[in-house]
Amino acid sequence: MTRSRNAPAPAYEKDFVAWLEDQARRARRGEGLDLENVAEQLEGVARSDRREIRSRLSILLTHLLKCTAHPKKPSLSWPGTIGDQRDRIADLIEDSPSLRDYPAEILERCYPRARRDAARQMLRPCPKAPFPRAAPFGIERDTRPAGCPAEPKAEISKTNVVRFRLTVYKLL
Repeated sequence: MTRSRNAPAPAYEKDFVAWLEDQARRARRGEGLDLENVAEQLEGVARSDRREIRSRLSILLTHLLKCTAHPKKPSLSWPGTIGDQRDRIADLIEDSPSLRDYPAEILERCYPRARRDAARQMLRPCPKAPFPRAAPFGIERDTRPAGCPAEPKAEISKTNVVRFRLTVYKLL
């Protein structure tokens, strides 16, 4: 549905999507914007990306803990989940490079949740439980040039690192 130029602006509180579309049209035409609500939504988008990285990092840490607890009998789905979370974190950072240091900033905050989740999800006795109180993982800069192949999956449990592929950075 196309709105006419003279139609009243939809109310932010009544129809959020219509309000967003109206604000986008106004911005493109250089017309007056609902600046307070636009600012609030822009901040919300930034919070949303940070929240998504926190969530994905927690899932990634959970599965890495499970892999380190059962290095000889990992679930077949864990490597897929680990790879998927790494890729999605990398995608978020690629889209918003200002977030590249965010995983390092929140690693210790995400770890207790991952530790609890991993302990809850382990249905059989865990040879390496309980999990360490402090995160056995860290983050460092990737010095390999873009296009270099990723490390073999077996290295996950040997080196206790969390990796995700980026052009310049990886989570270790």
